[in-house]
Amino acid sequence: LTLLGEFPVEGYARLNPAGDERHLFVTEGDGFRLLDLGGYSLPHGDHDHHHATTPTLTDLRYPAKHPGHVVVHDGRTVLYGDGDGRVRSIDPEDLRDGPTALPKGRTWTERSPHHGVAVEREDGSVITTVGDEESRSGVTIRDAKGRTVASSDECPGVHGEAAAQDGVVVLGCEDGLLVVDGDEITKVDSPDDYGRIGNQAGHDESPFVLGDYKSDPDAELERPTRVSITDTRDASLRLVDLPASYSFRSLGRGPQGEALVLGTDGQLHVIDPESGEITRSTPVVDAWEEPTEWQQARPTLHVQDETAYVTDPSTKTLHMVDIASGEVIRSGVLPVVPDEVDGTRG
Repeated sequence: LTLLGEFPVEGYARLNPAGDERHLFVTEGDGFRLLDLGGYSLPHGDHDHHHATTPTLTDLRYPAKHPGHVVVHDGRTVLYGDGDGRVRSIDPEDLRDGPTALPKGRTWTERSPHHGVAVEREDGSVITTVGDEESRSGVTIRDAKGRTVASSDECPGVHGEAAAQDGVVVLGCEDGLLVVDGDEITKVDSPDDYGRIGNQAGHDESPFVLGDYKSDPDAELERPTRVSITDTRDASLRLVDLPASYSFRSLGRGPQGEALVLGTDGQLHVIDPESGEITRSTPVVDAWEEPTEWQQARPTLHVQDETAYVTDPSTKTLHMVDIASGEVIRSGVLPVVPDEVDGTRG
């Protein structure tokens, strides 16, 4: 937990994996800026060569008006501009060597800009959300030539995405979920008339998707104490009660597909997604309350391989938790208040 670099940015910045296990995209101003974390591996015959260089916040950026979601799926990285509907899809391997110029990739513009998301699949088809500045309603699937092959308008407030086993993609709605399997779109209804699932965490080797769950449409800030687990094999949804609330930065998945939730009780809860049972709760930070503004710092969970990284803004601390044992294996004090956390395997 040694500090290797510190880089000033303008405004409120977000972090997004670039998909090459070396870089992150930083949403800064009107663009996606490339951050080189400095550790990377290159294939060489039957093995890899591992390299390390000085972390650098590069001057390479993709312009986008109100840059939003970045999705890594099926060997493609797709960047979405909320303000102009401009979407760019690239091969993340083109970044691994540390480019002097960003790859052009494939670009297109959605008809109605909105806070959206796009997912490109291995066959070149694209799943995109549908909406405008006022509302969002569903998704469309287009083939590699841009022809619409399926769509659904049964997803009010569509937000967020996650991938599960066998390339299934799940998107959240204000009244459930959409499960996209190939060109088939299945609506999963929430048990409540208003049951919003807006943030999800998937695992490529698990059929289950972990999601948040909010059921009060009138709440200025709802602090939910239930999470959703969706089985993409039969499009069924289960709600799991927790001993505490959580925030949108509390969800993660373990190496075996475990569902992880960082609660406001300061504990990292491990859920068996098959049974919906909480199998372990590990104290990591002091009890906390979700702040009213989403940009305000709060304890945050990031999972990398077998380790869960948990931040504590109140003490400027970063904790490393071994997911298998539940042991806090290392902690370090940071020189700044941590907000969002992300990383690469190098």
